[in-house]
Amino acid sequence: MAGWLALMLIVAIAGRETTRELNVFQIMEVRSALGLLMLYPLVRINGGFARMRTSRPLQHLCRNLIHYGAQLGWFFALTLIPLGQVVSIEFTMPIWTAILAASFLGERMTFGKIAAVLLGVIGVIVIVRPATGTVDPGQLIALAAAVGFGISVAMMKSLTRTERTLTIIFWMLVIQSAAGLFPSLYVWRWPTAYAWGWLVVIAFCGTFSHYCLARAMLHADAMVVLPMDFLRVPLTAAAGWLIYSERLDTWTVLGAALILSGNLLNLRTAPAVPVSATT
Repeated sequence: MAGWLALMLIVAIAGRETTRELNVFQIMEVRSALGLLMLYPLVRINGGFARMRTSRPLQHLCRNLIHYGAQLGWFFALTLIPLGQVVSIEFTMPIWTAILAASFLGERMTFGKIAAVLLGVIGVIVIVRPATGTVDPGQLIALAAAVGFGISVAMMKSLTRTERTLTIIFWMLVIQSAAGLFPSLYVWRWPTAYAWGWLVVIAFCGTFSHYCLARAMLHADAMVVLPMDFLRVPLTAAAGWLIYSERLDTWTVLGAALILSGNLLNLRTAPAVPVSATT
């Protein structure tokens, strides 16, 4: 999860920079195509394409089409509302994942898991301090993306029970490359050297962040793993302060403290999980 947090933080910054020049369909297609190239050495080391066969093609297809739509919404939202709002709204995702994991995967909603989600959501609200009034379309798009991510993560957790981590990531990249091919060709414009640099960063971090998340899901319940993702909110705020000179105020510090408290409580109350030998 530490790998997921670091890589996704970099993706958020790279996405903001890249969307200044390129359409989101093009960004998604290049990200998937480059991701496949970067993943190939791992595929080859682990037995080649023959080892990527799956007995659950329909679930891979559904999961990755939903995830593709959620990613598109996330990148679109980056162009409409501030980075901090996008990331904060995204953190309604564990709520949807918790409901799905409890309903369909048989996971127990313990006190620690519930407290982690509640403290995390309160922490996000404290940081964002949403004002009442008209709803920004970008916020609605970000919320829809969060719901999509929640469904996608719950389906990934189900896949980790029978599929290897590498197989899950391989089919994610293949399906999303195919889904975005024609839309990206329609809006294609050749990227500048600056944009190419950020596209490579998005491809690498986007691909291997999911590898980290899938490995984390293999070793723990979704509701043990996902509350740790709330740390991305204060980390994003800190990145905004360091890179874009955005002010780190008292509310952000308070919200970060609530988020961290929820994570620590969840980890203290979580049962020990045996380490699997699956690679």
